[in-house]
Amino acid sequence: MDGRSFLATALVHFTAAALSDRGHKRPGNEDAFGFSVEHGVYLVCDGMGGAAAGEIASSLAVDEMLCMLSGRDRAIPLSQAVKEAIFTANEAIFSRSQRNKKLSGMGTTLVGLLVEDRHVLVFNIGDSRCYRLRKGGLEQLTLDHSLVDEQVRMGRMTRPEALRSPLRNIITRALGTQVHVEPDIFEIEAEPGDLFMLCSDGLTRELPDSEIESLLAADLPIEDLCGHLVNAANKAGGHDNITCLLVRAGE
Repeated sequence: MDGRSFLATALVHFTAAALSDRGHKRPGNEDAFGFSVEHGVYLVCDGMGGAAAGEIASSLAVDEMLCMLSGRDRAIPLSQAVKEAIFTANEAIFSRSQRNKKLSGMGTTLVGLLVEDRHVLVFNIGDSRCYRLRKGGLEQLTLDHSLVDEQVRMGRMTRPEALRSPLRNIITRALGTQVHVEPDIFEIEAEPGDLFMLCSDGLTRELPDSEIESLLAADLPIEDLCGHLVNAANKAGGHDNITCLLVRAGE
């Protein structure tokens, strides 16, 4: 498989695996991921911009966020640490795009987890998503910052209409495109057996939630689950870059 993969195991409670693939249609891969099980940081970004700008934006976001959150002051509340890291990453991308005209307008989505014991912060900007598979089923924890999803939430468009809309690629928030950006942050408690999935829209555009749930529910190592998800998205068309990062809470 064309892609980049990585596997790591937490010292105590969590395991994580990730896989990124350019898909069948794109000439390159503008997705990026990074994580540190030791520091409880997990990130997926989907870059945008001309030439290689999207790849630069997503990689810069992952590097800045991973550095800030891995080295965070443990006395600072998790939500504050996330906001400070996002501010730093946003400033780094925006200022670089201002210095180089070829990178003008570049940006990236962001979805991530910051984990401390059983306490989990889920945060996102754009339409990359976080799901949780628990015994009761699959749940999408994030809300897409996209034009069509906001129309659906306001009751102005149905979900089937949103899936067919020519405007479905328009996102309403991105990291690095403006001086300031506001993330959504959700605080939850992890339970043993929880499986979290962070992914770019190259996965969710190809696979319905029902198929994602079925694939995640298989009794397999999480690195194999990543491979099955990416393979399924490619078989369904592979129209975009595909990235998934799985984080499992130990039993």
